[in-house]
Amino acid sequence: MDTDFKHLTLDFENEVAIITISRPKAMNALNNELLQELALALEMSLEPPEVQALIITGEGDRAFVAGADIAEFNNIGSAFEGREVALNGQDIMSSVSAMPVPTIAAINGFALGGGLELALACDLRVMAKTAKLGLPEVGLGLIPGFGGTQRLPRLIGEGRALELILTGRHVGADEALQMGIVNRVVDDALQESLTLAHSIIKNGPVAIGLAKEAVRRGMVGTLNDGLEIEADLFGMVATTADMKEGVAAFLAKRKPEFKGE
Repeated sequence: MDTDFKHLTLDFENEVAIITISRPKAMNALNNELLQELALALEMSLEPPEVQALIITGEGDRAFVAGADIAEFNNIGSAFEGREVALNGQDIMSSVSAMPVPTIAAINGFALGGGLELALACDLRVMAKTAKLGLPEVGLGLIPGFGGTQRLPRLIGEGRALELILTGRHVGADEALQMGIVNRVVDDALQESLTLAHSIIKNGPVAIGLAKEAVRRGMVGTLNDGLEIEADLFGMVATTADMKEGVAAFLAKRKPEFKGE
């Protein structure tokens, strides 16, 4: 697809869109221009109707995204301006989280600060064995501002999240897997992410989207609230052509041919 992107690329492999962050000299750090490009790339990734999953990764093998571009923080002159920086970053991370298709972070190298926050906004995370991740903002006299203080505790619990946030230490792949920050640790994060994406999208696309919605919405309220959401969405998916095809295929012992309807 032809684009004017300067700091990332958007490619397609069969039914999977791949966004590759590309600022290698800055270890793929997120500056304002890149963040705006990412917001546009997220929209464009869904333009081909066949796309059913999205992978986000970084160029090279050193960094996924090594953080926000710290040099730009020197331009913050007031609490209001700092709040706007955080809200802008949070908005883009929320756009990742709200994607209607499954999203996978292929963590090929350092995922620090804003880089880990980007990975946390994805549904799933696949990490290379040599990669490192962390939220080191306190070492700069800052706190995570793109969602890290909120998404990490929801993923691994308050105590573990606070330990990482307050120490700012880097975590290796094995520990990240043990803590539940990532789903898989492999040699080639991008290739494994593609394999994972294809294992997901062989299933009913409507069901995948509604299952993701059920989990995301259900995490906000009480268990009873979540059960109501699940029941509502189950009712919706139970009336789809895909459900009828899935059941028919199961009974006939054949592979289903889902159409997303």
